[in-house]
Amino acid sequence: MMFKVKDNLTEEDVQRGMKAVINDGLASTAMGIFTGGVFLTAYALKLGASNYIIGLLAAIAPLMALIQIPSIYLVEKIKNRKAIVVSTSFVSRVFWLLVAGIPFLFPVSIGIKVLVVGLALHSVFGAVSGTAWNPWLRDLLPQDRLGRFFSKRMIVSTILGIVLSLMCAVYIDQWKKFFPQQEIYGYSILFVLGFIAGIIGVYFLSTIPEPRMSIPEKKIGFFGILRVPFKDENFRKLMAFSGAWTFAVNLASPFFTVYMIKRLDFSMSFIIGLSVVSQVTHLVFLRVWGRVTDRFSNKSVLQVSGPLFLFSILAWTFTTLPDRHMLTVPLVVLIHIFMGMSTAGINLGAGNIGFKLAPQGKATAFLTVNNFINSLAAGISPILGGKLADVFTKYQLSWTLKWTGPHKVISVETLNFQSWDFFFACAFLIGLYSMHRLAMVREEGEVKSKIVFDELIAETRKGMYNFTTIGGLRQMVNFPYTAFRYVTVRGKRKIGQATHSAKKFFKK
Repeated sequence: MMFKVKDNLTEEDVQRGMKAVINDGLASTAMGIFTGGVFLTAYALKLGASNYIIGLLAAIAPLMALIQIPSIYLVEKIKNRKAIVVSTSFVSRVFWLLVAGIPFLFPVSIGIKVLVVGLALHSVFGAVSGTAWNPWLRDLLPQDRLGRFFSKRMIVSTILGIVLSLMCAVYIDQWKKFFPQQEIYGYSILFVLGFIAGIIGVYFLSTIPEPRMSIPEKKIGFFGILRVPFKDENFRKLMAFSGAWTFAVNLASPFFTVYMIKRLDFSMSFIIGLSVVSQVTHLVFLRVWGRVTDRFSNKSVLQVSGPLFLFSILAWTFTTLPDRHMLTVPLVVLIHIFMGMSTAGINLGAGNIGFKLAPQGKATAFLTVNNFINSLAAGISPILGGKLADVFTKYQLSWTLKWTGPHKVISVETLNFQSWDFFFACAFLIGLYSMHRLAMVREEGEVKSKIVFDELIAETRKGMYNFTTIGGLRQMVNFPYTAFRYVTVRGKRKIGQATHSAKKFFKK
């Protein structure tokens, strides 16, 4: 009875399901805070992880998600997504006990290997769960309320995340103070708490109603199912954007914490404080982005929030010139503010646009193939980033401006790339290409980014009246990505149109 599906859901069923989805989101957030992010990275470093291992750990989840492709067959065969999600989620979260027990059960020499294996097994079962979870939500949630619903879910989850992050930071600092020689055991306790939160989430998953999956008019083979999304031209363009964007983001983001610990020499408490700043900003803008998404389109929101995030990545390269300077801390704080602001829009837009463009009743194949491409990109890029970080430690690129006068010489270093800086810049360039790909996607309700930006300012005017350089931000997100699309097309007329479009932009 727990896994019984329904032919038709009542409004009461939908409301009950939406409430349970939010509760699961809270439990999942708690699990993520206890087991991921800064704490997992610090735990790995304590076990002796190198840059390559840090990149590998970041790549495990997306690479293991590739198992979603054969999992489509499982979903289509069983046709009970709830049973799959609940059972595999439970097994997946049990492996956090293995990760937590590493300092107690295994010698230091194999600690990292056990961590990799534990995370891999956790991710495999989690990936199978995700294959059934996404289309389940697609059929459960009302399409006209997606933006507001997910913004609400993210808001309450972010609030919980902020509170738990601060509590965990205080806990780790106090643990290090009283047990300096046993610091690693403090992280093990966090992972056990993460396991408990995960099991609570499994309970909420079991209370969500499931609508019956639609039966196709004719039976399609496994590889036929996989080909369906690629036959949809618009969805194919979405997958091209999504893959490029995911590659760019995951090339850089797994190393922000390592960068702050090793290069900037920030304390754990300060890093958690920066994370909270980002989460608070994320929280403030979630509701705003949710309203804008429902009013216009997900694509329009992505065309504004995407460039803001990319310039935040590029800004990391200026936090050292070549070492920490007087503007390092203010710049890092600003980076976290803009990253929190932009990721709120990206998370809503990127998630919802896939739900919206996937056809009703066929969401399993569409969303899973899209996730497969994202997982492949997210798996390759951090491993590549970890390798590059070790390679580029031997190289440095600098640019110094020098003023020579009769009495003194003034030198100002305006650029200094070394180690992580190189692939932060690469991530920025690949991200720009992904925004060009996004410009080709069609979505109902899309408008120009200027309109979205003006709406964003209008929504936040009361609390953000003196908010930084609004005019400059508007120009930044209004870059004519679509102009590049015409350059590759033969014919003077279209090349001329592209040139004219670009000239108009730079003339502004």
